[in-house]
Amino acid sequence: MSVAFTKEESAETASETLLPDRPISPEPNLVTEAGLKALHDQLDAARMAYNTASAIEDVNDRRREAASPLRDLRYFTQRVRTAQLIPAPVQTDTVAFGSTVTFSRDDGRIQKYRIVGEDEADPKSGSISYVSPLARALMGKTAGDIANLGDKEIEIIEIS
Repeated sequence: MSVAFTKEESAETASETLLPDRPISPEPNLVTEAGLKALHDQLDAARMAYNTASAIEDVNDRRREAASPLRDLRYFTQRVRTAQLIPAPVQTDTVAFGSTVTFSRDDGRIQKYRIVGEDEADPKSGSISYVSPLARALMGKTAGDIANLGDKEIEIIEIS
C-alpha cells in the first residue's frame, strides 16, 4: 500500500515497521512437555503484546510498537502448529531426546546437559538442542561410551 493513503510521515517511516520473519528451522520441531508449554506461553505473551500495541491510537506509534509482537506471533503460531511432542524417555540406558547426560571432556571437565527441542535449548541453564553437534554426538550412546566431537573425545558417565 502506498504511504499516500496512510497517515505515515514518509515511506521510510513505513518501512521501519516491517520486520523480517524470525527464521524457522528446517529440522522437525521436536519438543518436550515443558517445551510445548513454553511455546504456548510465548504465543500467549506475543498475542497480548500485539493486542496492547494495536490499541495505540497514533498509527505511526502503533505500527512501531506492533512490529515485534506481530513477528513473534507469526513465529510462535508456526512453532506451536508444527510441534511434535516427544514423551520423556522411560529407559535411561541409551541417550535419547529428553535425556539428561553427564559426561567428561578430555580436559577433565564434567558437564551435564538435557537434550531438548531447539526453542527450549539454553546451554547456560543446562539444556542443549537435539540438533547441536554435542547432542548428535551423544545420541544413541550408553554410559561408558566414548563419543567423538570434532577432534575431541567425551566419555558418557551417566544418563538420567
